[in-house]
Amino acid sequence: MDLTSLLDRHGTGPVLAAGGAVIGALFGFFAQRSRFCLRAAVIEFWHGKFAEKLSVWLLAFASAVIAVQALILSGLLDVSGARQLANRGSLSGALVGGLLFGAGMIMTRGCASRLLVLSANGNLRALLSGLVFAVTAQAALAGSLSPLRAEIASWWTIEGGAARHLLERLGGGAVDGLVLGLLWLVVAVIFSLRSGNRPWMWIGGIGTGVAVALAWWFSYLVSHSSFDPVQIQGVTFSGPSAEWLMRVLSTQAAQPFGFDAGMLPGVFAGSALGALVGREFKIEGFKNGYHMARYMVGAMLMGFGSMLAGGCAVGAGMTGGAIFALTAWLALAGMWAGGGLMERWLAEPVQTTQPATQRAPVVVPVAP
Repeated sequence: MDLTSLLDRHGTGPVLAAGGAVIGALFGFFAQRSRFCLRAAVIEFWHGKFAEKLSVWLLAFASAVIAVQALILSGLLDVSGARQLANRGSLSGALVGGLLFGAGMIMTRGCASRLLVLSANGNLRALLSGLVFAVTAQAALAGSLSPLRAEIASWWTIEGGAARHLLERLGGGAVDGLVLGLLWLVVAVIFSLRSGNRPWMWIGGIGTGVAVALAWWFSYLVSHSSFDPVQIQGVTFSGPSAEWLMRVLSTQAAQPFGFDAGMLPGVFAGSALGALVGREFKIEGFKNGYHMARYMVGAMLMGFGSMLAGGCAVGAGMTGGAIFALTAWLALAGMWAGGGLMERWLAEPVQTTQPATQRAPVVVPVAP
């Protein structure tokens, strides 16, 4: 049965949701098995340790870029209608939002996608942080934080189209994007070989990036086969988190089912399967009140920052980065910078004196 028949029989919404669930499950499974995490990669980078966490992220990012640009070159994908390129964008929002998101992900020990993956593994800290993230994202989208988001986004804007396409601004095209992706892949392979990555690190990293490309391709296929207008899109977590929050709170406020509605539970299920396969399911909570407060503040920074930047570490960083949206690359740069600054600020000071219990004993001379 082809895609057109499925759309005629079941409708556009259910088909998009089913596809989102399958692609989300692939993303969740591969991300869980590979420990895919931008926060961990940022920490390794700023500490000058180019090891397995950074190599996994580079494998995923390079794979997403290569797959997306290859689809574009082959004529199987056209991303000119994607909101990251077609719509008017905000450079100030991308930069400020990226900085806030990067700082927040250090405080919560994971970006938005990582929180969902860890929640499915029994991590209650990630589950509560993810809820705070979703509430803040919704408040920034259409709630009390919306005016502040709109104000910051208005500081420096850019027109949609070629002006927002990084490669076109530089006089390049999909071939150049493919070459850049291959170069990043070479770097990722070198780092992986040096750090001795286990097989799942390789498979999971590449699989995570391919899942991002599959989302673009699938939504594009549906948009060309459906009589209903369909916005092509990729994997992201800020918008879907806010959407699912409203679905839980009110059926009247919920949007029709689509790709995002299926993607989020798919990621959760895929990650849970990965945890069961690896025997890594474990209930974890907060250590103390300080850690809980830090996680909550970090989640709020990520929720507001993601809506300001136009996406999370995956939505803006990988999904938008793979199509070379200028705002996505600026947001990604902000995340790396914000994460590095917050990591330095939270780093525990180096102990320069020995604890009292470890000090050398004082020898008092006794007169003969």
